Amino acid sequence: MLRCCAVFLGGLALLLTVVSSAAAPAFEVDDELRQHLKAAVEAADSFEDRFDAEVWLMDKSNRMARYHKDPETRLNLLRSIHRAATRAELNPEVVLALIEVESHFKLYAVSSAGAQGMMQVMPFWKNEIGRPEDNLTDLETNLRYGCTILKHYIKRSNGHLANALARYNGSYGSYRYSSKVMDAWDKWR
Repeated sequence: MLRCCAVFLGGLALLLTVVSSAAAPAFEVDDELRQHLKAAVEAADSFEDRFDAEVWLMDKSNRMARYHKDPETRLNLLRSIHRAATRAELNPEVVLALIEVESHFKLYAVSSAGAQGMMQVMPFWKNEIGRPEDNLTDLETNLRYGCTILKHYIKRSNGHLANALARYNGSYGSYRYSSKVMDAWDKWR
């Protein structure tokens, strides 16, 4: 996969060289997006190398454009999601899929049951761990709680993701929610 991406990017670089040397370029590179991506890659501390960060962030940023129009917002969200997922030893694409289904990437989402933030964490968890002052609509806090809870349910389910997702959603025994997340996961991969 990495070799395929390298070949693709090499071809893309060659194409960009040809296009930039032509009298009228076929498209313009968005300087603002370039700067946002550069800053996001430099601040991305959860990737093994810069190339992986560039490819992942750009790919996922394009997919997230329907939820957030601002490239800087998308890249900041993606960097935070990747960091939190990696820290919890979760697949970042699973976390992206869960967030898509739970909140459509709305930071201040609140469900009818009272779950809060992008990962729709129930507020009772704050009291359970003795941190009632935590703000579940704070991105980093929400991701830390949500990823930790999901990781716990994956372990409790012996790695069975559908069961873990059902537990996360409070719908254990039904796989309708799990199917939605797994379908979304297919799109994020």
